[in-house]
Amino acid sequence: MAGTNDEAVAAADEALYVLTAVLLTPAQFPSVLGDDYPEACAALGLAPRADGYGLVLGQDGDGARWTVVIDDVSLVAVAIASWDCGMEYDLSPDERTVVAALPGWPLAVAVAAPGVPAPHDPGPEEADGPALTPPDTGSWGPAQRRLGADEIALQWAAWREQITDAGFPATGEPAGATSAGPGDAESARKGGHPGVRRVLAEARAYVDTPPPLGRVRSSFAPGDARTLRADGPGWSIVARTDDIAFVLLDEKPDEVLPVGRGPELPGLLEALDKMAVRPS
Repeated sequence: MAGTNDEAVAAADEALYVLTAVLLTPAQFPSVLGDDYPEACAALGLAPRADGYGLVLGQDGDGARWTVVIDDVSLVAVAIASWDCGMEYDLSPDERTVVAALPGWPLAVAVAAPGVPAPHDPGPEEADGPALTPPDTGSWGPAQRRLGADEIALQWAAWREQITDAGFPATGEPAGATSAGPGDAESARKGGHPGVRRVLAEARAYVDTPPPLGRVRSSFAPGDARTLRADGPGWSIVARTDDIAFVLLDEKPDEVLPVGRGPELPGLLEALDKMAVRPS
């Protein structure tokens, strides 16, 4: 990684055309990079700073891809909020806030800066090491599983309306799998899944033995509920604290397993929510 190499920072800072930015904090990080905040930081060769980072993705004047890491998290948060509202915001980090300039992009970016060459990785003379590349999501695996969980969290209503309460056993055990695409899901079939029971047991263990920071995150949901996200080795859970949960497993490609509330899930979700990290 380029780390804090002065030449790399200078090269990226000379004329960086900003394309997008993301937060890398314990409560909000690109989950495609890892199951928790330290793992996501490690993917970029960064130490897991308590306050987190802002990642600014852009191109230099030659079109080369750069990821500029800054410690001014609030600046990036304001920029993202403005862009989400359709407002213009000139994200120009002060050079004193730059922690590192890393060659390449760790995430897929669908746009490019106008008037410069097409996006490409910097040459070896500009960077100290290999360029960052997005995780492979072409086949089912941890990165694709986490992206699937992200999608469920963003489109909760679309996923929830496919599952009726009648699709769950009376005990609230896991129902059968649905396909991993909103609108195409099959009806939930009765019958528990041993993989889901294992996941729920591992999630319960988090309550007694806290996992790495960011493994359990809580974010806004309508009403008094919270959207809960938990990840672990080979699994992801997305839930609403007042509703059901969905489980994704590395061992079950392209399947989403709904879990009814029953007598145990509400208490588990409440306990996880109390220990979860939340956006500031």
